[in-house]
Amino acid sequence: MDGDCALCTTSARLILRFDRVGAFRICPIQTTMGRAVLCHYGLDPDNPESWIYLVDGEAYESLDAVIRVGSRLGGLGWLLQPLRLLPRSLQNWIYRHIAENRLRLFGRQDMCALPDATLRSRLME
Repeated sequence: MDGDCALCTTSARLILRFDRVGAFRICPIQTTMGRAVLCHYGLDPDNPESWIYLVDGEAYESLDAVIRVGSRLGGLGWLLQPLRLLPRSLQNWIYRHIAENRLRLFGRQDMCALPDATLRSRLME
């Protein structure tokens, strides 16, 4: 996730809040590991069009990743499931437009500078 984006930072906090079993780890794209993962999966670390959800060696991107994370979290995360009914091209279009405008729409917030010990302990750097 983009560690400078308020939408991404809020999403990371929500994921960790609802992850009751501690299964999720968050890796900001600004870290060495984040850059390496994005490059490995063919995304530009300086201008990623997506974030990646890795599970069991498989990478999911864009809205598909968001939906899968919601499914894995359960609870309110299940509210994302109807998005699966949209054609993949529409899912990608929606995600891409939100991603391209995320800083303008939601602003900046430094994920790594937040003093939340739980978040800091689950960040991969």
